[in-house]
Amino acid sequence: MIADMVLVNAKVYMNKGIIDCSVAIDGGKIFKVGRETNMPKSDARFDLKNLLVLPGLIDAHVHLRDEGKAYKEDFYSGTAAAAAGGITTVLDMPNNNPVTMSVETLRNRIGIAEGKVLVNVGFYSEFPRDKSEIQGIVGEGAVGFKLYMAEQVGGLDIHSDQAIIEAFKVAGSLGVLTATHAEDEQTLKRNEDKFKNIGRNDINAFLKAHSEDVEVKAIERLLKLAKQTDMHLHFCHVSTEAGMKTIIEAKKSGLPVTCEATPHHLFLSAGDLKRVGSLAVTMPPLRDKRDVDGLWEAVKNGWADVLGSDHAPHTLKEKEAESVWEVKVGIPGLETTLPLLLTEVRRGRISIGDVVRLMSENPSEIFKLKNKGRLKEGNDADLTVVDLNRKYRVDASKFHSKAKFSPFEGREVEGKPVKTIVAGQLVMDDDEIVAKAGSGRIIRRE
Repeated sequence: MIADMVLVNAKVYMNKGIIDCSVAIDGGKIFKVGRETNMPKSDARFDLKNLLVLPGLIDAHVHLRDEGKAYKEDFYSGTAAAAAGGITTVLDMPNNNPVTMSVETLRNRIGIAEGKVLVNVGFYSEFPRDKSEIQGIVGEGAVGFKLYMAEQVGGLDIHSDQAIIEAFKVAGSLGVLTATHAEDEQTLKRNEDKFKNIGRNDINAFLKAHSEDVEVKAIERLLKLAKQTDMHLHFCHVSTEAGMKTIIEAKKSGLPVTCEATPHHLFLSAGDLKRVGSLAVTMPPLRDKRDVDGLWEAVKNGWADVLGSDHAPHTLKEKEAESVWEVKVGIPGLETTLPLLLTEVRRGRISIGDVVRLMSENPSEIFKLKNKGRLKEGNDADLTVVDLNRKYRVDASKFHSKAKFSPFEGREVEGKPVKTIVAGQLVMDDDEIVAKAGSGRIIRRE
């Protein structure tokens, strides 16, 4: 036979170790892993010269924008940023314009994406107003539901415990998880109003409004409600040590709970926010050094299940408003997440195995992404090739994302994705996008 592609002289992470081998790819799948002499002939052959090949990385928390927010990011630019960052699969959040919260809005969003995306893309939905529509949304292929607790976004009344329980029960019966942004809306609004009423519109006021208590209250409330259902609850961007400890206790009690940490909460603190300014404003905000250390402990001890970028692109004008309350919250992260993590691998803080666990294996299991997350024969040929020795400084002006800013601007990193292969097709090669728009795949929950 003649395979589509063979990668030779590679170091491949598989079976929890790194081996010297070659990889044959055919029909979008990993056909064979082994010695070069055992590889079939191929249409394309790449000598990787001992570069490291990882199972394709999965970012389960991405805002691709498009539709009414395409000026911030669109499906092409967002997935180009993913490919440039070594990410082969992204899961898109639903707080769009229009909000993804029905069969129709999900179907329309998928239709728009199909002609633009460069990597695998799956879609969350907000809960609809009528819980009888949940099954249809799942049938349309949503990978999960998102529940935003800091303000009303979707159709589910976030102030009604009973409404949340009922929605959780339906989702649980369908085997679908709910990912949540855990900040208590009432406490947050009360805090914000207090500062706004006295004319405080500075970063310190923002930090105090988004207190530790705002996160912990929401986590405790959601865990209490989830106990009355059998639904898998997934906490996005946990930012405080206290919040993480609360989740860990729930895990120990046997609740079906998982959680995510983000690079900005691991690599930046409130001190960086005060230094960088409004470009680093996000929700939940950057925290104290104690919280950063607590999150790292959770990562190293296996309590944090996944790392997600929470890629949230905006225009520079939106990030530079004079009042902190007018600043659009969020940080673009698709092109910095892997280099930041690889730098810590080089420093010995974490291992390559940790990176693969947090960004390949666990996301594929948690979100039930079939044939992804592990590099083995028969799985999808989604591969991330990295050069662990490549040093450079973060330069946001060169991002493929439309968001040309980063709180990591100028930071030296060591380790860089140099090739991204999606379903057996080379998408990114040394920072250049070499695939056509629409070559990526839409992931639907099976």
